[in-house]
Amino acid sequence: MNDKIDQVIARFDAHKDWEDKYRELIKIGKSLTPMNEDAKDSKFEIKGCQSKVWLKPNLKNCKVNLIADSDAILVKGIIGLLIEVYSDSTPEEILKTPPEFLQKIGITEHLSMNRSNGLAAMVKQIQMYATLFNTLVQKGIKDADL
Repeated sequence: MNDKIDQVIARFDAHKDWEDKYRELIKIGKSLTPMNEDAKDSKFEIKGCQSKVWLKPNLKNCKVNLIADSDAILVKGIIGLLIEVYSDSTPEEILKTPPEFLQKIGITEHLSMNRSNGLAAMVKQIQMYATLFNTLVQKGIKDADL
């Protein structure tokens, strides 16, 4: 996971001002594979976000996989960035890796209060899924779908 974080930091460090970083987030959002409409179930909607955000996890071979979508392009970029870092990692890796990279790339200082609250809700939801899957892995369960 550290390699993924280093790549994200390098990609955002290549941009000198917030507008370029903002465009990079939009690019990430546009490249995110849209969720099927049936996956946009209310049980996968993240509460606390101003925009609609859905985050659907599964556990495959002891690794957490995440898919997400949002009705707002910037938010879609933010959740896409989180997926890029945390998806395809073990639950334990996720739980041991706080989202400090977000401060390092300068995103958190440029978000409105509502967007910051939404970002915190996204991170919290990822950590909750990781906690759940970590419990399953400790019980010997390698695959699970919610």
